[in-house]
Amino acid sequence: MSRADELYRQTCIDILENGFSDEGLDVRPHWADGTPAHTIKKFGVVNRYNLAEEFPIMTLRRTYWKSAIDELLWIWQKKSNRICDLGSHVWDEWAGEDGTIGKAYGYQLGIKHHYKEGDMDQVDRVLYDLKHNPASRRILTNIYNFEDLHEMNLYPCAYSMTFNVTGNKLNAILNQRSQDMLTANNWNVVQYAVLTHMMAQVSGLEVGEFVHVIADCHIYDRHIPAVKAMLEKEGFDAPTFVMDKSIDDFYAFTKNSFSMENYKFHAFDFEIPMAI
Repeated sequence: MSRADELYRQTCIDILENGFSDEGLDVRPHWADGTPAHTIKKFGVVNRYNLAEEFPIMTLRRTYWKSAIDELLWIWQKKSNRICDLGSHVWDEWAGEDGTIGKAYGYQLGIKHHYKEGDMDQVDRVLYDLKHNPASRRILTNIYNFEDLHEMNLYPCAYSMTFNVTGNKLNAILNQRSQDMLTANNWNVVQYAVLTHMMAQVSGLEVGEFVHVIADCHIYDRHIPAVKAMLEKEGFDAPTFVMDKSIDDFYAFTKNSFSMENYKFHAFDFEIPMAI
């Protein structure tokens, strides 16, 4: 069983056995039939992954890691909010008539800010500091821009990354306000583990620890049977994550720059309803 499987299992069991149900409360999300989408949640979940030991992809069911990386590059490389720039359809339901998701995610990372070293967006500032100021405790991004929230079709869920260099190791913390455990947990873990690998490689560093901090970690009511079925399975060993070592430019990576060797996973026979 992979480390990602172990942490996923522990988190889900804790939610199911000790979580708080918002049944009876007025909630924003709803199902396609208009029924309120209620959750069982835990507050303040922190999961730690040692990227130097193992890549954190789950095997209890398949994670479509290439699509996850494609979305990551859409946000962090293309800095786009246009769904036509994305290879999957995960954002289609959130797109407006203009074909964008509003001033969210990649749009925020692409805004240039003024520094004494010149004008840079948030991604380029991180890249600059990792090379020129690795001892800094200020290497971070934040896309939860209150000024623009009213023009975002969905407020950012994964909203802040903090990078910290310890010796020759690059560590990172992802802060997430809300996490749907069935549909998005390992998807996000894979994305930001890959991002940490990318940032480390182009900065001449080794990967260290990836820490995932989740404020509201939840399972939707209609997802509970699927989650329980997953928890009955025994996972496989984690695959070997391979990245093109010749790339030294963050913007040269593509989704084909990565592979997962010997990725085994269990079949998943459930239709997943999406809360919107």
